[in-house]
Parts: sequence; C-alpha cells; structure tokens
Amino acid sequence: MLTDLFQGLLDHLNYWNVMILMIIESSFIPFPSEVVVPPAAYMAAQEGKMSLPLVIAFATLGSVIGAVINYVLSFYLGRPLMYRFVNSRLGHLCLLNQEKLERAEAYFDKRGVMATLIGRLLPGIRQLISIPAGLSRMHFGHFVIFTAIGAGLWNIILALLGWYLQKVVPLEQLDEAVKQYERPIIAIIISAVVLATIVYCFRKFRSSSH
Repeated sequence: MLTDLFQGLLDHLNYWNVMILMIIESSFIPFPSEVVVPPAAYMAAQEGKMSLPLVIAFATLGSVIGAVINYVLSFYLGRPLMYRFVNSRLGHLCLLNQEKLERAEAYFDKRGVMATLIGRLLPGIRQLISIPAGLSRMHFGHFVIFTAIGAGLWNIILALLGWYLQKVVPLEQLDEAVKQYERPIIAIIISAVVLATIVYCFRKFRSSSH
C-alpha cells in the first residue's frame, strides 16, 4: 500500500509531491531522495513545467520538516525509547536497527553540530543524523540551520545532476545514471566541506592566539 502511494506521488511529480516525498525521505520511513529530486529537475529541464529553484526549495523544505520530526521525537522520547523503537518490528520495517543508530550517534559525537551538515551528504547517515541531534538536545535553531544548509546542498547537487542528465540520457535510464555520478560528487563535496572547516578553525585559532 505504501509502495503504491509512493509510486503515485512519483508518477505525478509537482512541488507539493516533491516536498511530501522529501519529508518521508528525512523521517523514519526509508525512501531515497535520488528518485525524487533528479526526476523533478529532469522534468523542469525537459518540459518547463516546474522551476529548478523551486524544486530545490520545496525539496529542502521537505527535508527540514522530516528531520525536525525525527529531532522532536528523539528529544522527547529519549535514548531508551528510541533504541526500543529501532529494535522493534516497526523499526525493522523502516530498515532501522541498533547498529545503524549507534553508528549515527558515534558520528554525531565525533563531529558535533557539523555532523548535521556533513551527515546530510552521507548515505546511511543522512536520514538518521537528526536522531542523535535530538537525543543530545542540540540547540534547535542551530539544528535547523545546519540541516537546511546540508539538505539544501545535497538537493542542489541532485537537481543540477537531473537537469544535466536530461540532455544525456532518456528518463528510463536516469536512476542508473544518477547512481554512477553520485559517489564521486559526494566525495568532492565532503572534501570541500572538510577543507573549509579546517581553514575556518585554523583562522580562528590564529586570531585567538594574537
């Protein structure tokens, strides 16, 4: 039934359906953003029915809303209940388990608030990073800002990729083409973010030492 609902939304992509699917993608229900944003951008390039900036904006809004849902639930339920949920039958249906949540928590603990930005670019971490943010009671405003930046950056990458691939491959080959480009692009973006963070920290250290 859920599969039919998702397919119905994908078959009739518009701004609102993009937002709904991205809310789902950022929440507990596993649903890849790669099958939402590139086709919407592909349509914007091919048919002009949608605007590329609005596709990115609605996708990012949906990502933030879905992440906030996870954050709020984690914030109020706490660690014991969240672990009980991921180990439950419903949690397993959502493709969650204790190992994935522990990995997300370890990633968050190691990188702090920057994890909410960089984590949005990492498969397997992207949907879960808001849970440790809520469990650690990260400042809500900072959480929303970093999530919006990370999700926005990821959606821009997917949208530009979909826009470009409209000139290269037919629609039925889009999903496979996106997978081929995805990993090297993620590696480049993460390297750039890490380098920018190092430069920022170095400059901050130098200014504080004077």
